[in-house]
Amino acid sequence: MTPESTTNSIMNRIMQSRFSMAVERERFYECEVKRLRVRAAGGYEPFWKVKSIEVALEDNDTEFRCMSCGGAVKLFKRRSEEGPATHIEHKLKSDSEYCSAGMYFLKATDGRQPRPSTSPVR
Repeated sequence: MTPESTTNSIMNRIMQSRFSMAVERERFYECEVKRLRVRAAGGYEPFWKVKSIEVALEDNDTEFRCMSCGGAVKLFKRRSEEGPATHIEHKLKSDSEYCSAGMYFLKATDGRQPRPSTSPVR
């Protein structure tokens, strides 16, 4: 074995291990955002409205939650053209495990039933 072929095989193993270590992540492109509306009796009342993440950011919305379980979500903005689109993910793994749209719930094989978040965003 030549030193060149040894170096190539080492580099191939390194590249393969990097690609196999990629983490699968859940991505949602729609969520509920908190809005205010005028009450008939006067004043404002909060309500939740379903929007796409892109539109919510354009509208300067700041409070987001999962539209399936009501759980807290984390916002990930697109940083480059090659990167993933702007999306949200559950903050808590327990929400993803029992949310009907969550990645861990969809992968589960134990017959679990979906439920609302144990710590919903109000």
